[in-house]
Amino acid sequence: MNREYHKWFSHDLQREMELLVFGHAGVPLLVFPTSQGRFFEYEDRDMIGAVAQKIDNGSLQFYCVDSVDSESLYNRGAHPYWRIQRHVQYERYLLNDVLPLVRQKNCSSYFGTTGCSFGGYHAMNLALRHPDIVTHCVTMGAAFDIKRFTDGWYSEDVYFNNPPDFLSKLNDSWYIDRYRGMGLLLVTGEHDLCWDENERLAAILSSKGIPHRLEVWRNGTGHDWPWWHRMAQVYF
Repeated sequence: MNREYHKWFSHDLQREMELLVFGHAGVPLLVFPTSQGRFFEYEDRDMIGAVAQKIDNGSLQFYCVDSVDSESLYNRGAHPYWRIQRHVQYERYLLNDVLPLVRQKNCSSYFGTTGCSFGGYHAMNLALRHPDIVTHCVTMGAAFDIKRFTDGWYSEDVYFNNPPDFLSKLNDSWYIDRYRGMGLLLVTGEHDLCWDENERLAAILSSKGIPHRLEVWRNGTGHDWPWWHRMAQVYF
């Protein structure tokens, strides 16, 4: 399997950032780690191994990025204003640094995002904010509402990075038309602590006439890597 390690200085974040690439061709997937996770999490947790055949045969190519969650939304030592500003800087890093690398290495017309748990938030938020770039999104056990990180403080940046809020009030045809051409898949388990957030977002998507799939796994499925392995094998 082709495996590449990349590291460079991000001007948007003013720090070095690292990522791993797995695969040589196929649909590129931008992979976000779980809460405060690292770029090597998908490899360490054997998610790459779970779908190795699809990577080896050139169907999929993974771009596993680092997070700055501990500097942004999880940074309880900073005022919520600075937490969300760091989050916005992180998005700029993705658009200005990571996306050009993907385009340089992969000529596919598709570009997907994915993540488990809080990584699923990042995946869905980027997809909904940039439907001109992202063509599909797969979340597993995701949580989508970030207001629990802002201690009651609210701003325009919080609003536009909180899918349940901005999506429920969205009437802009430019966005909605593009959403209707995307592939949006929300996967969760019957014992997943984030099940309700998936139901809520799916209901909002339905109210806007936006095609999507909500898959709720049964048989005791919860919020952990063994189930996400199986989900990845089915939906990637």
